[in-house]
Amino acid sequence: MRPGLALAAGLALAVALAVWRRRRRPVREVLFFPSQPSCTEELLAEAAQPGVPARPCLCPLPRRDSSFTRLLRHLLGARRSLDVCLFAFSCPQLGYAVQLLHRRGVRVRVVTDELNMGSGGSQIGFLRRAGIQVRHNQDGYMHHKFAIVDGTLLITGSLNWTTQAVQNNWENVLVVDDVKFVKPFQDEFERIWEECNPVNYSFLSKDK
Repeated sequence: MRPGLALAAGLALAVALAVWRRRRRPVREVLFFPSQPSCTEELLAEAAQPGVPARPCLCPLPRRDSSFTRLLRHLLGARRSLDVCLFAFSCPQLGYAVQLLHRRGVRVRVVTDELNMGSGGSQIGFLRRAGIQVRHNQDGYMHHKFAIVDGTLLITGSLNWTTQAVQNNWENVLVVDDVKFVKPFQDEFERIWEECNPVNYSFLSKDK
């Protein structure tokens, strides 16, 4: 290709990308719980085997768009990383979604509360056995409830990732991709992740 044509093609591509970025709608979504009952089997099956038609689900729940399915879709959209900071994590569908991302090669890191990680129905043991990095606090309550997808999308609110919260509690979740909000949460996650590094646990201290 002649230099003039190559330059023109490059400029056209740059303009097209700029237009696409301007047209991309920012993510600004509020989800309220309890969520309407809805089937998640086909959504999770599609995420497990992209491009493979999911078998029709026989469960009696309706196939509807709900706060819970929208939350799942945001999480399953991760391509590079998922950082999760939760007080309680016992919802099996959310646990399975996180494991699917790990299998796809997404870097998953989870911080949870020490006292809740061993509670009945907790997903933490399943995540660890799947090879997912999990850390916990030593003191006080790790009461945060947020997740960051690909370093660009923040999911936060009052919702613990428990079946009780999803199906019964009055809860809220904010989903936003504004860097002004994402960055402080990412910085907080990195701070907590390092503070919860097992080498810093007091019961492993070499000074004792």
